[in-house]
Amino acid sequence: MRFGRRPVYGRPRARRGGGLRLIIALVLAGFSLISYFGSRELNPVTGEQQYLSLTARQEIALGLQAAPSMIDQHGGLHPDARSQALVDQVGQKLVDSSAARDTGWQFDFHLLADPNTVNAFALPGGQCFITQALFSQLETVGQLAGVLGHEIGHVVARHGAQRMAKNKLTQGLTGAVAVASESASQAQIAVMVANMVNMKYGREDELESDQLGVRFMSKAGYDPRSMVGVMEILKAAAGGGSRQPEFFSTHPDPDNRMDRIRDAIAEQFPSGVPDGLEP
Repeated sequence: MRFGRRPVYGRPRARRGGGLRLIIALVLAGFSLISYFGSRELNPVTGEQQYLSLTARQEIALGLQAAPSMIDQHGGLHPDARSQALVDQVGQKLVDSSAARDTGWQFDFHLLADPNTVNAFALPGGQCFITQALFSQLETVGQLAGVLGHEIGHVVARHGAQRMAKNKLTQGLTGAVAVASESASQAQIAVMVANMVNMKYGREDELESDQLGVRFMSKAGYDPRSMVGVMEILKAAAGGGSRQPEFFSTHPDPDNRMDRIRDAIAEQFPSGVPDGLEP
């Protein structure tokens, strides 16, 4: 008598393994979402509800810790004491005249020696930087105020901590997809989607910082139209055939920013910009 082969039970076992992966993925995704949405906090300057991954003290400590490395990456601090004094003077005036004064952030303004990279940026907690390559192209004190006002806007809007929280969320969700999926390509697609989402948020942050910069400049007595001049300088630098400004790797197109800046100025001064502001 011939007996048939015993059935193979491999498939149900694979299904059980897939079910376990799905459960683990759901737990990871749920934890990431709960952590993110549980971090909501009201920003008193912008009036917005934000999701933040750091406390104010942690932001300040992180900025202070990272500042020396950023200075080294851009060739150190610029040796011209007069130029540095002007950066300090304008930056501090912007802080003292605006809502930034009451935030508790530890503002410091640094002129970097980098002669090639046209850029300005801020670290969480109040460390603000401008390169010599950008500083040397500014034509008025008001334009310097526009650049620094924009960077102060990043600090008080807590864009760094907000971006970290978003990155943490997307990394958690991407990890959940990778656990649930048997295909590495699906996980790679999830990473690309996450990066696109975060890039969009980053560009919106830049536009919000322009709006805050307009407000801070005006409070300090600088003509906010000078910020439009900064955009024109950046646009000209990009078309000159030399090294493209670092601004364009993360910032929206200058033409788009100019339109939004003009809208912010019109909102700030519906009857027109008053006389007597420093250009």
